[in-house]
Amino acid sequence: MRSNVGASYAYYDEGAYRNKLRSGDMRVAPEALRLINTNREAAVDEVEIGKYYGDKDQRTLRVMHNERVLHPFQPYNAEATANQIEYFEHAFDFKSEFDSYDQIWHWKELLSVVALTAALIAIIPFGRLLLDTSLFASLVQPIPGVLPRPKGRGRVLFWGTFILGALIACFTYIPMAELSQKLFVAASTRKLTWFFPQRMNNAVMLWAVLNGTVGFLMFWLSYRYFGRKNGISPAMWGAKISPRQLSRTFLLACSLFVFFFLFLFSVYYFFHVDYRFLFMGVRVFQPALLILLLMYAPFFFILFLSNSLRVNAAMRIVGQPEWRSMLLGGVANSLGLLLIVVLQYVTFAVTGTVYWTDGWLYVNLLFAVVPMMFVLLFFNRYFFRMTGTIYLGPMITCLIFVMILITNTVIYLPLE
Repeated sequence: MRSNVGASYAYYDEGAYRNKLRSGDMRVAPEALRLINTNREAAVDEVEIGKYYGDKDQRTLRVMHNERVLHPFQPYNAEATANQIEYFEHAFDFKSEFDSYDQIWHWKELLSVVALTAALIAIIPFGRLLLDTSLFASLVQPIPGVLPRPKGRGRVLFWGTFILGALIACFTYIPMAELSQKLFVAASTRKLTWFFPQRMNNAVMLWAVLNGTVGFLMFWLSYRYFGRKNGISPAMWGAKISPRQLSRTFLLACSLFVFFFLFLFSVYYFFHVDYRFLFMGVRVFQPALLILLLMYAPFFFILFLSNSLRVNAAMRIVGQPEWRSMLLGGVANSLGLLLIVVLQYVTFAVTGTVYWTDGWLYVNLLFAVVPMMFVLLFFNRYFFRMTGTIYLGPMITCLIFVMILITNTVIYLPLE
């Protein structure tokens, strides 16, 4: 290398098992030693973390940082940010009047999540306004009756399917990630392609298809062998709708999608900020990504619709407070994926190596997916209460959340 180099490697990097010493400690790591000793006559056999080696005027400046943080949190760490600031000031002989820890980015992150929360919540009242217009007023139907409180075998069935769904969601995610590498070879090998070009979201998509299908199957089996014999009827599901109403529901969902992102584009145009917060890349997008939305959304919709059916047709119980019902639904949506994160990092803390090694980047993606799955329930429930059917909620959340996922990860598109 004929340039000055600064490196930063997280001490608790999940991928450290691939290093020569299978550790994130850069003091004696061969990878760090090779970097520091590049173009040096007097080689060192142990790296002093944070020490500047070489001469910047000779383009031999080297420094290694080793912050004690997880890989995905490194960009959001004050120490790592300060180290980068100090490196560039040193390399370019720039003396700032500010201390390297005098950082304000965390305030931007905080205000970004406030703006994101407000924008998402605004979808609900705007949807209510559109439902009051003559074009969409016919979509409002009476809210179906709630289910009787489960007792005995019904209670066992309720919690059994609750736990089984979470376990299936947990232990099918990594296998689906591995399957995606075989089905979508071009994207998985980082080749430019228009055929499902997002290797990370391909894994989530396959997981969504499988778990959405399993959700429908579990719901039907529960009704077929227990529910219909104990006072449950399809009229309680909110699933009955005509083709005309279904198409109009989709038009309303598209209108809310345009409202959300049009407001985001306006905010970005006037203030040059968006709603990105930590792992949630809620940002403006290029028109070409609408093609990807049409490509991915139909498959994700299987999970979103299955979720809406489950939380609105099986988790509205007589006498149960609405907040408790929605909280339980949010936990049901996200528990399986949350178990993956817990298992991954408890194993990492105990053994020093993550549970899923080759799929560790797919687990990192869950830092953004788990919150989405938790809040999904609230939109599905509110729009169910507005329309009396299960369709508007999953349509609008699928469009918005899938677009967020698309803009949130690397894409291998042949745009030129």
